[in-house]
Amino acid sequence: MKVVSFTVAPCVMGNAGAEWKTAIGTRTGREAWLVSFRADDGTVGYGYAPATTHLGSTWKGVEADLNLLAPLVVGKDPFDIEPILTALDHRLTGAPAAKGGIDCALHDLMANHLEVPLYKLLGGKFRESVPILRILATKKPDKMADDAAGLVAQGYRALKVKVDGDVETDVARVKAVRERVGPNIALTIDANESYTTKNAILAITRMVEHGIALVEQPVKAQDLKGLKLVTESVPVNIEADESAMSVEDVNRLIGERIVDAISLRLPNLGGLRRTLAVARMCEAAAIDYRMGAAVGSRLLAAQSIHLAVGLPNLTFACELGEFDRLTNDPFRGIEIENGTLRLPDGVGSGVTYTAPKD
Repeated sequence: MKVVSFTVAPCVMGNAGAEWKTAIGTRTGREAWLVSFRADDGTVGYGYAPATTHLGSTWKGVEADLNLLAPLVVGKDPFDIEPILTALDHRLTGAPAAKGGIDCALHDLMANHLEVPLYKLLGGKFRESVPILRILATKKPDKMADDAAGLVAQGYRALKVKVDGDVETDVARVKAVRERVGPNIALTIDANESYTTKNAILAITRMVEHGIALVEQPVKAQDLKGLKLVTESVPVNIEADESAMSVEDVNRLIGERIVDAISLRLPNLGGLRRTLAVARMCEAAAIDYRMGAAVGSRLLAAQSIHLAVGLPNLTFACELGEFDRLTNDPFRGIEIENGTLRLPDGVGSGVTYTAPKD
């Protein structure tokens, strides 16, 4: 079996509602690229490569990375994925989004060729579904509480409150959400690097009385000393996201016990193979993990859940439901039901692609 061709196509999705605002800025949608590989037997596999500017990947930049790397896969046996990924690393340093899209497309191709679901290539499954955490964009406290109540009414039992570094307002946001949804909804906080170390400790300490379960990336990604100090100073689990952009990053975070948990995101870590490696590292070090924000197409969510069902130690709800607030998704085959995402049926990733009309 050999890869004979590839395509790189745009995948631009919009927000179904209002603009999406966080500490990073305001977004009107999600820009990404679909990379596909076709084998000599006609089998096709798809991967999703999003542009995330605050992590260093622009839309045109990801396209250029894919067009540089994908030709290296042509002529190769997709089952030789380790040599392929090594060749990509030798050709270009970094570029996790592009490499992640290629990795996922190759896994999808292999599973489709074998006519098995993707999770079979990743070690099997412990569960048929995962609980889903939904994200609350940054707004005034009462508006965020309204949004939270709406999601709870849909069946969600875990929410992530986006905050922006203003301690007083952020504490008010958490308080308002907790009062609206009651005591039985798990709340996670995501600061997107917006706090100084001291303000992070102050804000989290004040939020504790409102029952928060986890705080994601409170300080700058590069401020590992500050991140460790926050971890050691508060009684809430601290998670790395922007600080965990490679296997090497996670090795340091774990080795120096800088955080309590790691956010596993396929585009950040370079695909399924390396994300699974990071999960194994966390398990060996007794560090918590979960599937972090897979914001984009159902394809990305589907490939993420195929990995999630086979991870033994999922500690928190997974962020695999944000496709529900996006429009123009070319993939179908998974939907959230009562706050839960089920493993899709069928071979490969379990979702179906419909090419956009000209």
